[in-house]
Amino acid sequence: MTPRAPEPLKLDLEYLRQVLLELLDIPSPSGRTDHVMQYVGERLDALGIPFTVTRRGALSASLPGPRNTGADRAVVVHTDTIGGMVKRLKENGRLELKPIGTHSARFAEGAYVRIFTDDLERVLTGQVLPLKASGHRYNDDVDLQGVGWEQVEVRVDERVDDIAGLRALGVDVGDFVAILPQPSITPSGYVRSRHLDDKAGVAAVLTAFKAMVDAGLQPPVTAHLLITCTEEIGHGASHGLDPDVAEIVSVDAAVVAPGQQSREDAAVVAMGDGVGPFDYHLTRKLANLAAEHGVELVRDVFDYYRSDVAAALEAGAHARVALLGFGVDATHGHERTHLDGLRHLAQLTCLYLQSDLVFPEWDAEPGGELADFPSLSVQPANEDGPRDGPIGVS
Repeated sequence: MTPRAPEPLKLDLEYLRQVLLELLDIPSPSGRTDHVMQYVGERLDALGIPFTVTRRGALSASLPGPRNTGADRAVVVHTDTIGGMVKRLKENGRLELKPIGTHSARFAEGAYVRIFTDDLERVLTGQVLPLKASGHRYNDDVDLQGVGWEQVEVRVDERVDDIAGLRALGVDVGDFVAILPQPSITPSGYVRSRHLDDKAGVAAVLTAFKAMVDAGLQPPVTAHLLITCTEEIGHGASHGLDPDVAEIVSVDAAVVAPGQQSREDAAVVAMGDGVGPFDYHLTRKLANLAAEHGVELVRDVFDYYRSDVAAALEAGAHARVALLGFGVDATHGHERTHLDGLRHLAQLTCLYLQSDLVFPEWDAEPGGELADFPSLSVQPANEDGPRDGPIGVS
């Protein structure tokens, strides 16, 4: 049976906003994500989408397709964020931090935090400050202090001024420190918050899967949704993928910065990142779907970047991979995106879920005959050189 042609779906944009703000409100630095994963599981339950939980805490859900070809697809997002961990109790009653994930102490300065001790009934609050925080005490030296995690400390919001006082509060080395996001959505649609990476991506993808459920649509091939919880520390989708997955699309923050094409008000397809190029055919299929259906999409290449699919490939995933994103200004810092970009991303995800695999017959098996291997032979001839052809054919 020929799959129906993809078409734009009605998106529940109020759902997107609500889920985004609720996700942002749940602290989830890598290593302490049980609460946020419980929330995502409840959202999947409400949509009637079945899922399982791996030993390492990832969620694997799926929308079943009508065909049993041995070739499925997966969309991958992550709920974990950057954060910190108590590295040392300081003699002045403050805390030295070790960062979780890759981020600069420059953007942690001034951040309000929650400190999670082993007493689950008690959560302490505090603020990250530079060692020289008072202009009235240090004068110009405030501006001369260097940038680095050894140059900041957490001031705890309790009457404590020594190590013994910290221990009496239940604080110890290895406690998690979550940076509070302080989210807001402006009247013009900008979303300002820490940790949009990747909670905005999770909200957009859940909105896309909800649109499929609301429309009563079945994807032409089984569509898995893998929600990982260790992407910021490099593990990501190293486990939890169904062995039948032939295509993986990671959804994550795209870099809005000088020298980049990514925009806050558009979806982004990454052609390559710090690990290497993404699949030629899958990336162009996503770009064509956007162009055919009026989805605002830009292409980009990222230098200092990796995503869930990098971990999947390094773990041995045998699949085509691509990366879709939402443009974020000041990534891993004072982040900002726009609701329009999230809307375009959710709609493109819907179109992708309704489409067939890039090569449904070839990719149904892990390998095949060389003569049948999909190649660039469908591309037009180059006037100044030979036509691209199948491997081994001149």
